[in-house]
Amino acid sequence: MTVRVRLFANLREAAGTAECEVETGSAGDVGRLLDLLCADYPMLMPHRNYLRVAVNRVYARPETLLHEGDEVALIPPTSGG
Repeated sequence: MTVRVRLFANLREAAGTAECEVETGSAGDVGRLLDLLCADYPMLMPHRNYLRVAVNRVYARPETLLHEGDEVALIPPTSGG
């Protein structure tokens, strides 16, 4: 199964790309996807525990199941004042 991943802000800079496609195997969830992404882009590992993940524009948890063609957004924490 292939999902499209979009990376924002400092995640895009760390990975060197704004978007990629990831093959998750026959089944997968958000947690597995993050494992695969960190293996392909080790510079994302320090950010992993602080990410917000959205699947098809809805915030998701690590156990959220993915489906063929889903769009996954990785959103870093933000702050402002």
